[in-house]
Amino acid sequence: MNNSFICSNRLTRRHCLKLLAAAMAASLLPVFPGFAAGGARLQKTIPNSNKVLPVIGMGTWRTFNVGSDAKLLAARTELVKTFFELGGGMIDSSPMYGSAADVMGHALSQLGIADSLFAAEKVWSPAGGSAHEQVADLQRRWNIPQFNLLQVHNLSDWREHLAVLRELKVAGKVSYIGITTSHGRRHREVEQIMAAENIDFVQLTYNIVEREAENRLLPLAAEKGIAVIANRPYNGGSLIKNLKRRGERLPGWAAEHGCTTWAEFLLKFIVSHTAVSCAIPATTQLEHLQENMRAGVNPMPSAENRKQMVRFFDAL
Repeated sequence: MNNSFICSNRLTRRHCLKLLAAAMAASLLPVFPGFAAGGARLQKTIPNSNKVLPVIGMGTWRTFNVGSDAKLLAARTELVKTFFELGGGMIDSSPMYGSAADVMGHALSQLGIADSLFAAEKVWSPAGGSAHEQVADLQRRWNIPQFNLLQVHNLSDWREHLAVLRELKVAGKVSYIGITTSHGRRHREVEQIMAAENIDFVQLTYNIVEREAENRLLPLAAEKGIAVIANRPYNGGSLIKNLKRRGERLPGWAAEHGCTTWAEFLLKFIVSHTAVSCAIPATTQLEHLQENMRAGVNPMPSAENRKQMVRFFDAL
């Protein structure tokens, strides 16, 4: 880098030194493996493919289960519209989530299917019907020709369902397949499946207080080339609620990593892990969605910064 500056008569020496310091600081921002910049928004390459994925996605658990209420349908459509306008990609749902698929279908019928949409769904035995029937029904409800990713929800009959998903992938009816778990459950079984089966994605709970996945699952995902979706980034909302209730303030150094809210702090901690491809926070509020999406913009914390974040949070 050329650090030479030419100072005009209108620039003082002090001003020049400030410009030089700012340029040097920018050159030292961390660069992460797998990150590709799409403008200022960060994306990660899905392992073993050439497709990139924005690191902040959208979950639909609870938030999109609003039935046919016209006012709520309009509000969720506005959320989806803003999500795409801010560079969003992955939207994750499940037949377990009630009317979420129908609500998403309504939104997409109003807005059209955005080029950036990465549609992720699940098959789940309690929903009834075969995996083939569930996928066909969900495509109809979403009003899309096919999904980008199909997952076995919480390992429900995973052998049977994963075999069907593999058939669909071979037939070109889905691009990626995977498994999910949540609330830190069944990690030993998840690890065994990741080691033995040919899957593209694993979805699991990972946030600043639930870090068990760091021990074995995240390293294994990196080793096997499996993309990781982090669910429950706010621990079901309790993390932010407790922080606000107690009046906790962000540490001053958080601003160095682009964190102006707790949402950005918590999400940047997750997606800056090199093995994590995407986090899927859920919300019903446009303001919160905007906060979530800002977490996908540089700068990001380095490995040492992430340790600092953990130490700070554990001491609260």
